[in-house]
Amino acid sequence: MSNPLSHRLFRQRLSLAVICVTIGLGFRPRVVVGCEPAGGLTIASPEQVGLAPDSFGEIPSLIDQAIADKKMPGAVVLIGHAGVVVYYQAFGDRQIEPERLPMKPDTVFDLASLTKPIATATSVMRLVESGIVSLDDPVAKHLPEFGVRDKQDITIRQLMLHIGGLIPDNSLADYQQGADQARDNLLGLGLSYPPGSKFRYSDVGFQVLGELIAAKTGKSVAEYTAESIFRPLGMQETGYLPEDALRQRAATTQQREGRWMVGEVHDPRAYLTDGVAGHAGLFSTATDLAIYAQMMLGGGRYGDVTILSDESVALMTSPVEVPGGIRALGWDKRSGYSSNRGKSMSDAAFGHGGFTGTAIWIDPDLDLFVIFLSNRVHPDGKGNVNALAGQIGTLAADAVIAARAAEGEAGGRSGDAITAVRTGIDVLVDQQFAALAGRRVGLITNHTGIARDGTPTRVLMHRSPALKLVALLSPEHGIAGRLDQPRIDDSVDPDTGLKVFSLYGRDRKPSTESLDGIDTLVFDIQDIGCRFYTYISTMGEAMRVASDQGLRFVVLDRPNPINGVDIGGPLLDAGSESFVGYHTIPVRHGMTVGEIAGMLKAELALDLDLDVIGCDGWDRRDYWERTGLIWVNPSPNMRNLNQALLYPGVGLLETTNLSVGRGTDTPFELIGAPWLDGPQVAAELMRHDLSGVIFIPTRFTPDSSKFEGETCQGIQILITDRAEIDPIAVGITIAATLVKHHPQQWKTDAYNRLLSNRAAFDGVVGGRPAGELLETFDGPLESFRQRRQPFLLYR
Repeated sequence: MSNPLSHRLFRQRLSLAVICVTIGLGFRPRVVVGCEPAGGLTIASPEQVGLAPDSFGEIPSLIDQAIADKKMPGAVVLIGHAGVVVYYQAFGDRQIEPERLPMKPDTVFDLASLTKPIATATSVMRLVESGIVSLDDPVAKHLPEFGVRDKQDITIRQLMLHIGGLIPDNSLADYQQGADQARDNLLGLGLSYPPGSKFRYSDVGFQVLGELIAAKTGKSVAEYTAESIFRPLGMQETGYLPEDALRQRAATTQQREGRWMVGEVHDPRAYLTDGVAGHAGLFSTATDLAIYAQMMLGGGRYGDVTILSDESVALMTSPVEVPGGIRALGWDKRSGYSSNRGKSMSDAAFGHGGFTGTAIWIDPDLDLFVIFLSNRVHPDGKGNVNALAGQIGTLAADAVIAARAAEGEAGGRSGDAITAVRTGIDVLVDQQFAALAGRRVGLITNHTGIARDGTPTRVLMHRSPALKLVALLSPEHGIAGRLDQPRIDDSVDPDTGLKVFSLYGRDRKPSTESLDGIDTLVFDIQDIGCRFYTYISTMGEAMRVASDQGLRFVVLDRPNPINGVDIGGPLLDAGSESFVGYHTIPVRHGMTVGEIAGMLKAELALDLDLDVIGCDGWDRRDYWERTGLIWVNPSPNMRNLNQALLYPGVGLLETTNLSVGRGTDTPFELIGAPWLDGPQVAAELMRHDLSGVIFIPTRFTPDSSKFEGETCQGIQILITDRAEIDPIAVGITIAATLVKHHPQQWKTDAYNRLLSNRAAFDGVVGGRPAGELLETFDGPLESFRQRRQPFLLYR
């Protein structure tokens, strides 16, 4: 979560005298010493936590414009970072009709749907942690009256994720005969869709969870949260049904029954259930919400108070793939409801919005929280603030990212830091295979399809009662990754007893037989980030078949081992597609298989139900060693990370009469041939002074593959600086040098097979200097960088 120093500073309230911000009547900051606003949270200047002084300078103009555009009458913004509040300001008015009243920092707001995560979901997680309920319990186990009309199997987890099969809202007519009858009507509702098959944001689901809390605790959600969450945290201004003193400070919303709603719940269903419900009804202030946010950043602890365990917070906020987006338990992460999310927040961020104009986002990776509170529905319900809240969140995240970059922290981590990355299968297991519940699965995989603990994906799926694993399909090199031959036959997997259909045999796409009884294809194979590595071609062919056959297609994503930022080489010419060049992307594409799947679906216009279950914790700037994952040779001759990095350049050469080291201990770290003048070629390559690499003349004798048993003069390619090396420059420069020094001996007829770019091929064989050739790649690469942007899943 956030760093220990941050928590210590927060708990100690920065005992040193600090410069901090308070809010005057004009709601512009002024500087004083030792300021502590309500809730005891110290407000420090941005500079005190390493941020630029003008980090939030754009916020007033953004909000002033929104007020001028009548998107809201006013707002309060609070931003916390590194254990302190770094921005806290009120703007505009909390009421403009019937009379104008100024917004103040301590204004009380109707939080609307922020009730869902802060009150209801937090309460449910406490019940889970204490063993009173389990997330995968059927709701009807605890609320028997709910288990009618086909709802008996809906789980607590499904309601927390809005995939429980319930309608968004039931009719207001269901609430006209009092709270007790309204409860009976709620629990007696029927099923709207098969649970787990859709994401439909549902107030009803959280109303049911509120009833669950009452049934298991003997207290309403209002009473339980007050006693177990808000009072222990010192959140004295948070709760349902605010008292008169708080109502007098509340932001006005709309009119109902001839009166303005001030400190009265805006949601009509919560209002008709006496102001208390699991989906709406909570009121709070910015400083109280800051306490809650810091508690979540602290792994469930705030000072000496523990609300949830660190494990429960991690479970609650972990990403869960749902149809059409990513959610967490009670929280949003990336979905159609995320327009109020800062665009540059990390994948770890979680948050939520409220109908009345409220939003909170918490980012553990950036040690950041952003609270935006407005009454955008006042006076006429026509305001709109989600985009504004997202802009403010982006400014806050950008400020932290810029500060860390200035400190030389790549991605906010030290250079040797290891992140415990979880791949798609790890995330799927954590979700108890929810994305595949009830599906009949064909798994495209090999030996690289393993969970973090080394258990094969096929074994985990075979054991799971949530799905039926029907068949296995394997790519080039076979299910065990040991075969290096032009055709591979079907086989039987010894671990599961299932038939393995080869996708590298007579056909390279799933056959009718292999798909018998299957409704979902799942892809879980480790790629290495190079266009002509055939695993992405296998995926592409399978996606086409899935599109044609109406099958769902799920990708269990994995990191790009040579990072997801750097790209290089010529783009494949349109019309030159093949199994070793499946799509018009550069040789080094800088994407994961999940991201490529999204691109293929869009650019090939596939009518496909595609679901990518992303990695958790991967930063696209990271190479493999930063993931903490075990290296498994993805193919027989791809034996280490250096070879994977060199492969996009050196591998281009292996369709010619040149050995690239196959049959030696260091494939792709060597090139050579019996006819090659090693010292001369090495000297020429060194004169090019390529960054991050040196070339050493050597001799080797392959024991298999090209030039088997023959002594080759060659070049050892030694990486000296991985941050500087351009493997495409290495490969192109070698090719240009061979043309110069061995124009007769080096046979280039098949060189374009993997290069797949006629202009680049003609330039090489025509003797064009390597530097000029590389420059011709720049424009298309920049266009590709923009083209791939919509499909990127990781920061």
